Amino acid sequence: MHIKTIALSAAVFAGLAATTLSAADKYTVALDGTFAPHAMPKLGGGIEGFNVDLANIIGERLGVEMDIVATQFSGILPGLQAGTYDFVVAPTTITEERANNLLFSEGYLNTDFQFVVANGAEKITDLKGFAGKTIAVNRGSAYDSWARELESEIGWKVESYGSNTDAVQAVVSGRAFANVAGNTVSAWAAQKNPNIELSFLFSTGKVWGMPFRSDDVALRDKVENVIECLKIDGTIAEMHEKWFGVAPEEGSVALTPLAGHGQPGFNGFADDGHTPSC
Repeated sequence: MHIKTIALSAAVFAGLAATTLSAADKYTVALDGTFAPHAMPKLGGGIEGFNVDLANIIGERLGVEMDIVATQFSGILPGLQAGTYDFVVAPTTITEERANNLLFSEGYLNTDFQFVVANGAEKITDLKGFAGKTIAVNRGSAYDSWARELESEIGWKVESYGSNTDAVQAVVSGRAFANVAGNTVSAWAAQKNPNIELSFLFSTGKVWGMPFRSDDVALRDKVENVIECLKIDGTIAEMHEKWFGVAPEEGSVALTPLAGHGQPGFNGFADDGHTPSC
C-alpha cells in the first residue's frame, strides 16, 4: 500500500510538472485586431500587421508558441490584470497612470502625430506653417481634441470626419489641406494611397511599450531582452519599413535599446545595468 501511494504521488507530481512545463511553452497575448497597420483582418482569415509579426518573432526567439488573441482594446488591459493574457502586444502608450498599475517593457515605437498632404503640396516644417489651412481629423480621436485645442493658437480650421479614411479623402479631394493622425497610421495611409504624402511630424515624446502584470518582472525582463535584440539586429527597422513604408527616425526607440529594464522615468523601471543577451 505504501509503495502504491508513493508511486501515485510520483505520478501526480510528474503530471503537475509536465503541466507547468507545457504552460511555459506557450504565452497567450492580446491585441486589437482592427488597428491597421498594427493588426488587421487578412483575406482568407486570421490577422496580420506590425504587432502580429512582432509577437510571432518574440515567440520564435523565446522558443515558445504565441497564442495571439484579437479583441477590443477596451477589454485588453482588464483581461491582463485578470490573468486571461500573459502580456499585451497591442500598441499601448506608456503613461504615468498605467505604469502605476502595470509593468511595462521599454518602448519599441514612438507614437507621434503625423500630417499627410496631397502630393506636391507646399512643404511644412512647423505647426505655424498650417496657419490659415483646413485640417481634417477623425472625429472623437486624440488628434481631433489636440487640433481643436490649438485652433486659435495656430490659426488653422479643424474639420472632423467619421473615420480617418474619410479625413484622408478630404485631403485628396481638396476639401482639406492636411490630415493629422498617429505617425504609423499616417505612414500606412501614404503607403496605400498614391495621392498623398507624409508631411510634418509632431513629436509627442510618448512611446508604445508592452504591458505585463506588475508582479511579472521575470517575464517582462525576458521579453524586453528580445525586443532589445530586435532593435540591435535591425529586425524592428525592417518591420517598420515593411508595414509603414518608411525607415524609423534616427534616435527613435525603434532603433535604440534603453538602459535598464522598463521605460526610464516611469514606475517599474529597473536601472540594473544589464546588457542584452542576443
